[in-house]
Amino acid sequence: MHDSEADNRKHWAIVGGGMLGMTLAYRLAQRGQRVTLLEAAPTLGGLASAWRLGDVTWDRFYHVTLLSDTHLHALLAEIGVEESMRWVETKTGFYSGGELYSMSNSVEFLRFPPLTLAEKLRLGATIFYASKLKNWKSLEKVSVESWLRRHSGAGVFEKIWLPLLKAKLGDAYRDTSAAFIWAHINRMYAARRSGLKKEMFGYVPGGYAAILDRLAETLRGAGVRIECDAPVHEAVAAEQGGVRVTYGGEPPRRFDNVVFTTPTPVISRALPDLTAGERERFDGVRYLGIVCASLLLKKPISKYYVTNITDAWVPLTAVIEMTTIVDREELGGHALVYLPKYVPSDDPLFEESDGSLRERWIGTLEKMYPHFSRDDVQAFQVCRARSVMALPTLGYSERLPPLQTSIPGVYAVNSAHILKGNLNVNETVQVADEAIAGVLAPALAAGQSPTTPTRPTRGDDAQAARELIARP
Repeated sequence: MHDSEADNRKHWAIVGGGMLGMTLAYRLAQRGQRVTLLEAAPTLGGLASAWRLGDVTWDRFYHVTLLSDTHLHALLAEIGVEESMRWVETKTGFYSGGELYSMSNSVEFLRFPPLTLAEKLRLGATIFYASKLKNWKSLEKVSVESWLRRHSGAGVFEKIWLPLLKAKLGDAYRDTSAAFIWAHINRMYAARRSGLKKEMFGYVPGGYAAILDRLAETLRGAGVRIECDAPVHEAVAAEQGGVRVTYGGEPPRRFDNVVFTTPTPVISRALPDLTAGERERFDGVRYLGIVCASLLLKKPISKYYVTNITDAWVPLTAVIEMTTIVDREELGGHALVYLPKYVPSDDPLFEESDGSLRERWIGTLEKMYPHFSRDDVQAFQVCRARSVMALPTLGYSERLPPLQTSIPGVYAVNSAHILKGNLNVNETVQVADEAIAGVLAPALAAGQSPTTPTRPTRGDDAQAARELIARP
């Protein structure tokens, strides 16, 4: 497209270069828009970005793809990496009462010693019932504690649900709605339906570093301008129309439309002209953060992808054995383990030194796994993020900030708008796709080039992915 033609197109700024922002930039470029992607960090990816761990490059946080992740599958097919995905059947562990149990099938579930037979049946019935519920909005009005106590009983709640809720949410579980547990159960049920009753998890060789590289290459090929080290300080209505954006060390720049994909506290700080009611909604979203250690080991510590933890003395949300999925050859023959801990964004854990965390958390592994030795640790690094998951509190969807703000041309499309799922890459891609078809559609129609294709440029690949997912 010639410069004279480009000048007639609407110019969009996408603030935030994570998977949501990159997907939005791609979808807008496919529809003939001029797009500039602004990322505060030196590299793209956000929570999906990779780093160097010892002599290995891999994801900073743990990610897997499920067979049921249709929005992510379609995107990966469009950029040409879906066909390279590798799929592995995984197992689930449970650490309870100082013992490690397998909970990977119905027989193991029925043998699970901490629960009586009656409690197991009631727990199973709760999970099955939740998987069949469709009216998720009604669950927003009920606390997760009261809902689980009512359906699972006091014994199951105290032995299983409460420890798991505290491990994931801390004391914030008291303010969390039942929609939270519904979303978790439904994602795993959908994965099992797609995987013939097996937990089939997948990954792209090279991890998210490979996905991000290919997606960035695709964006540049579609004409998207990518600017990293470009934190947005302010966005206000421009006198001549459009939005004046101040970012990085650059002078203010005018865009026709601006879409923020960053956490709501970042959006609130960057928009001084929000109404009082809007700001209250933006500032009212509560976030959990994460402190996550990545360990490169000489050998694996368990056969379970995820080990859930019910013992209160363990200072971790779970243990994630990534090399139950990822081929160890990709990791130089090492095993990769993640030790996540979800905490409120102002928790003192964010200030604890890496050395202190290393000592405490490796000591924890030594107690949990008698065969584990700290001599096996080849690398230990800690990554922290304060605003990761918006808490689905009671009445959450009714208090959400608007997708379209009162500032003309300014939109707030972020992961806080995941309403029918839990935080994962597929859900963030879905938020982007729904925004393109919904709140952004009028502005897109106003700036649409009549010769611009409105379908993905690799639509055949996307269709092939959808057919693959739909196979019985």
